[in-house]
Amino acid sequence: MNEITPIQKKAGKYFGTYLTVILTITAFGIGVVAGQFLLFKKDVTNAQVNVILGKNNTSSVIDFNQFWTVWGMVKSRYIKKDTVEDKNLYYGAMQGIVASLGDPYSMFMPPKDAELFTKDLSGELEGIGAEIAVRSNQLMIVTPLPNTPAAKAGLMPGDKILFIDKTSTAGMDVNEAVSKIRGPAKTIVVLTIGRNGVVKELPITRAKINVPAVTYTLKPNNIGYLRVTQFNDSTMPELNKAVDQMKQQKVKGVIVDLRNNPGGYLETAVDMASLWLEFGAVVSEKDANGATNIHVSRGTHDLAGFKTLVLVNKGSASASEIVAGALQDHKLATLMGETTFGKGSVQDLQSFADGSSIKLTIAEWFTPNGKNINEAGVTPDIIFKQDYEKEKPGQDSLLQKALTWFASKK
Repeated sequence: MNEITPIQKKAGKYFGTYLTVILTITAFGIGVVAGQFLLFKKDVTNAQVNVILGKNNTSSVIDFNQFWTVWGMVKSRYIKKDTVEDKNLYYGAMQGIVASLGDPYSMFMPPKDAELFTKDLSGELEGIGAEIAVRSNQLMIVTPLPNTPAAKAGLMPGDKILFIDKTSTAGMDVNEAVSKIRGPAKTIVVLTIGRNGVVKELPITRAKINVPAVTYTLKPNNIGYLRVTQFNDSTMPELNKAVDQMKQQKVKGVIVDLRNNPGGYLETAVDMASLWLEFGAVVSEKDANGATNIHVSRGTHDLAGFKTLVLVNKGSASASEIVAGALQDHKLATLMGETTFGKGSVQDLQSFADGSSIKLTIAEWFTPNGKNINEAGVTPDIIFKQDYEKEKPGQDSLLQKALTWFASKK
């Protein structure tokens, strides 16, 4: 379930989720330039600091000598001072700067975590296969990816994660939760889940996660069914292959399943929406200075004119919401399912020479009609709440309703 700027990806703005694209992604932060300078220049004056930070008002002067006082106290007086490493203090300070924003999508990632994040984006995953987030100070499941240990164990979007291996998640951030949940394949993690007032323990055996970005099948009445699970480097190549198949089969309509899709690359979302949209805005961004950047349709439009139904639920987030919102606003598709997650902000990812990375919320995005769906989500044209617990194995009531909808349109 991304954003990359200096990682040399123009597609570099990551929407996934807020935190991870699979239960393995961590995060990044803010203030690194100033932070690095201060950490290596202990004799810097407050006046110099204010210049660096753009502070000219003397009433807002910050006494950075206090920072070094705390640094020195930890180094000299902490009971286990022999275990204290400068690099951990250094990275911890930057993580603290970012955490102070109170933004779950802005995070700093030390080198080891940054490496894991990169592997996650490339599909090299080991864990349970779920997207997690913090909502209202509660750690929760956003998306269990299909055919993963998380899905097989019965995790569902909206599940509250109360304990991880008997450790309470109260006050736990995403980074810490990810580090506790992910682990080598064939090992077990026990999640205590709260759902509709019921608490249950779920032992989950970790595995290597390999989920195709796109799967395609031909459904009855010659309806093409596209399941898109994430927006990464392989999404468009896989999607284009599926489109070629649909053309050869001369399908009468298309079902696009974005349920439990936590997002991914912004540019991939724009490319996907452009398959239907021949011209016009897909999504627009507005940054902290009020500047607006509009992403318009581009490339080929191989699915233009195809009758299309898009399936979404509360696990559909970020890039999924961009596609769903664009097709809905331009009246190119009907949306069916539940209101989506509501992740309408843009993160920019930068990597540094030491291997660390910073992910910072730099803008909010809006649908073509100007809707900011942050927290509100995208509301489907046809509301259908799926009751997973009552469904038999292999049953999919929303997909069946979608097929019935197409049959009624003959």
